[in-house]
Amino acid sequence: VNDADRRIPFQYGKRQGGRKMYGGQSSNLPMKVNMSGVLPIIFAQSIATLPATVCMLFGITEKSGGFWGGFLSVFNTTSVLYAIIYLLLIVFFAYFYSTIQFNPIEVANNLKNNGGFIPGIRPGRPTSDFLSKVLNKITLFGAVYLGIIAIVPIIVSICSSSAANSGISLGGTSIIIVVGVALE
Repeated sequence: VNDADRRIPFQYGKRQGGRKMYGGQSSNLPMKVNMSGVLPIIFAQSIATLPATVCMLFGITEKSGGFWGGFLSVFNTTSVLYAIIYLLLIVFFAYFYSTIQFNPIEVANNLKNNGGFIPGIRPGRPTSDFLSKVLNKITLFGAVYLGIIAIVPIIVSICSSSAANSGISLGGTSIIIVVGVALE
């Protein structure tokens, strides 16, 4: 999934310049499924742990009780609510990064200006709409993939007392980085 991409075929129309024919080539536009890499996990982790870090900075612990003790127990990295918030932040940052990284309007205009088109789709606005629809679908798949990789270690530590007692933990970020480096 880390190196997967969706290839969208496109063609350039034929045109004649003098006695030569130009164009008529067929190619494809690769759109990565996981366009953002590990950045959504890193951003989500830093934001999700921010409340606990601020509470610890002021000396508030879960044993303090009251509002702040309860607040800190919610943002404990082994709570179910933390895992849900973490997953939602990962999905948000995956979409945020992919919309910044890939601009369907610009790609559609470049194809149109160079005489290119996606077969079965009109150049211009319909191409832009098609590309944004495909981008949303593959980003959802990539975001769910990132979320599962990041949440599984948290779920294992919640469900297993031996994982919590041993102190050995593999986070989602480190797994994706190791796999990416191994593939390179």
